[in-house]
Amino acid sequence: MNVVVTGASRGIGFEIVQSLAKAGALRIIGISRNYKQLCELKEICNQSYKTEFVPISYDFQQISASEKLAGLVKQHMAHVDILVNNAGTLIFKPFEQISSEEIERIFTVNYIAPALLIKNLLPLLKAAKAHVVNISSMGGFQGSVKFNGLSHYSASKAALAALTECLAEEYKKDGVFFNALALGSVQTEMLKDAFPDYKALVTAGQMGEFIANFAINGKSFFNGKVLPVSLSTP
Repeated sequence: MNVVVTGASRGIGFEIVQSLAKAGALRIIGISRNYKQLCELKEICNQSYKTEFVPISYDFQQISASEKLAGLVKQHMAHVDILVNNAGTLIFKPFEQISSEEIERIFTVNYIAPALLIKNLLPLLKAAKAHVVNISSMGGFQGSVKFNGLSHYSASKAALAALTECLAEEYKKDGVFFNALALGSVQTEMLKDAFPDYKALVTAGQMGEFIANFAINGKSFFNGKVLPVSLSTP
């Protein structure tokens, strides 16, 4: 099983990689800006599991280099069984105070970058009839409670969820499965940035294990779905 996980250096992504390694993934590519933490994750995979972990340092704001990123993945894998688009960013500001540059950053990392990664890896995804899991948010889930200061974050996650539904229809003939998980509150650094005094009921380790299991087994039950995974919001 060949796997690609973005945002792998900390939090939920860090835990997803370990859970997939524990489940028997033979090769995992972890992508993040923080190469040092990726190397720490590589040591964990090498010592505790039989998984080959390949760290790739990449800033998802640099969309002009998206084809280069896909080329690096192709150097290590002829096919991709699972792609987890977990990387994301959050800027907590009132709507009228956020700058156009900050809006661009949010949508680039949360929507454009995963969309381009999917596009550029399509030959590898089709070869394995892969499962693509996009990590969305309850903030982008229609009808859920919304919060001040998170307008563009929520909108970007809603865009990723809609893309998931569209791609599942467009590529069902190729056997590629697309699902999105709309996460509620998880105790991560990102949650602390938005709600510093809030204590989530779910840990990053618990959510990472859930997502890993869903990435492996979810395509047997779902395609084109946006599924809420939430005990609280926040």
